[in-house]
Amino acid sequence: MDHLAIINYVIIALVGGFGAILANKGIAVFNDGLRPIMPEYFEGKISRKELAASSFAVSFGLVIGFGIPVSIGTTILVAHSILLAADIIGTSTPNNKIGVALSGVIGAVYGVGLMFGLSFIVQMFSKLPVDFLPGLSLLGGPILLAFCAFPAVAVASQHNGKRGIVTFVLTFVTFILTDKFGTFNVGDYKITLNSIGMALLVAMICMIYFAAKVQETGDGNNSALVNVFGERVSRIKKNWIWLSIEGGLITAASSLLILAVDVLPQQLLVKDQVTAALIATLARAVGFIPLVFSTAIVTGVYGMAGTTIIFGIGLALQGHPFIAFVAGFIWMFAEVQLLGVTAKGLDKFPGLRDMGEHIRDSLSQTISVALLIGAAIACNKMAPTLGYFWIVGFYLINKQMKKPLVEMAVGPIAAIALGILLNVLRLIQLY
Repeated sequence: MDHLAIINYVIIALVGGFGAILANKGIAVFNDGLRPIMPEYFEGKISRKELAASSFAVSFGLVIGFGIPVSIGTTILVAHSILLAADIIGTSTPNNKIGVALSGVIGAVYGVGLMFGLSFIVQMFSKLPVDFLPGLSLLGGPILLAFCAFPAVAVASQHNGKRGIVTFVLTFVTFILTDKFGTFNVGDYKITLNSIGMALLVAMICMIYFAAKVQETGDGNNSALVNVFGERVSRIKKNWIWLSIEGGLITAASSLLILAVDVLPQQLLVKDQVTAALIATLARAVGFIPLVFSTAIVTGVYGMAGTTIIFGIGLALQGHPFIAFVAGFIWMFAEVQLLGVTAKGLDKFPGLRDMGEHIRDSLSQTISVALLIGAAIACNKMAPTLGYFWIVGFYLINKQMKKPLVEMAVGPIAAIALGILLNVLRLIQLY
């Protein structure tokens, strides 16, 4: 094994290990659909086991069904294959010092394993009597777009139904228009805006606008009141060192051409089209900035790769992993500070302080419904028609139990349980 190969293995092990630690400590996750669920765990509304089940459900199908298969056969891993797995590893290990160490070790070992190739995992699941992974991968599908609806729900709750409808319609129209006209050329390069990110940005602007119009009542003393945005951004800022280290590691991995942000840049890199991959990476990042910043401000959990611009920085510094690490470290630190500036701007409007409870309730409702719908789609994919019976029955019976599962965890647990049950039934020849 030559010197460069050793560096590759060390870097990818550190990316996986630190990523798992970030997820374990609740500092950052890669899956945008998991980020809104994290505050429910922080506030004690769901247990660690339920968080782990949700993380597994929304990410595992993508790891096995997308990240690893796309990465197999090349020396360039798609970020989903390692960073989504880091989400699962981190949330599945105990929330204590032993858990932190354990998540780091498992994440590092997993990262090294990926470099050797994990095609046998995909083959193993494909050999199950009933391969339920294609269905399970559909579970997280509705989350991101459904997440865009939560500001409208919060506006309706805090203000009135008419303003909620206005916010909802503007969010809907923004998604349609961006999806239709969001791709345009700048010189010789094509830029594509992310429809979900832009829709969420408009929805957040509406929510903030209506809240900012609320006039202060009483003695006007806000000094003892902490704005929900400020609280959650402060949580991210105090963990800047962890985020910056992971940012530096990901940037270094990108500079070594062993990690790509998505399948398009990866395929371009496979063809040695580094400049084109850089442009594609930066264009993707521009579209995701509103999504990453908005969800970070609302949840207090940052993206494991930030706005993903660090992947572009790595490509720009190709072949210089140590310089790339420093550049990525500094950039991630800058992103965190910019997030704080954004939150401070929001703090100037006292009406925003009352949004906290409405945001928490609307987030919980929106994600619960999205996961339930996703679980119905997943279960029907695993077992057509029977899947709908399973999810409806599971959901309604759970509500009648003395200690029911929280609604957010019902869908994922039901889908996983059905996949296991179908394999058992197939083994005894009942399905």
